[in-house]
Amino acid sequence: MEGEKVMKIKIDHTKCSGCKLCEVACSLKHTGTANIQRSRIKVFIRERYCLPVIAGPYTEAACNSKNIVMFEGEEISECIMCRASCPAKSVFREPDVDIPLKCDFCGDPPDPQCVLWCPAGTLKLVE
Repeated sequence: MEGEKVMKIKIDHTKCSGCKLCEVACSLKHTGTANIQRSRIKVFIRERYCLPVIAGPYTEAACNSKNIVMFEGEEISECIMCRASCPAKSVFREPDVDIPLKCDFCGDPPDPQCVLWCPAGTLKLVE
């Protein structure tokens, strides 16, 4: 719709410490329990950085048939960022029932708990 605001969660990976509090906050909001397997955000920890990725149609990453994503000049296998937003190959799935999990901004109006509880300011809700 024309004039409708499109909200996104902006991620500044340089601020992420890998605490995974965003994962806990998300799972608490959606399931009432601290079960990060049911979170719609995942923090992938590599040797040199932490990479928070949100499941949903909010990631601007092109499909790559080789399953490799370039991140700060480094190749990351498993196409983490693309698969988070791809309904056909989602890596965020509800355990036991295998239903894809997608970010819903914690309701309408948006109140993403991952943003609220991130102590480092890694996540921001923006238009």
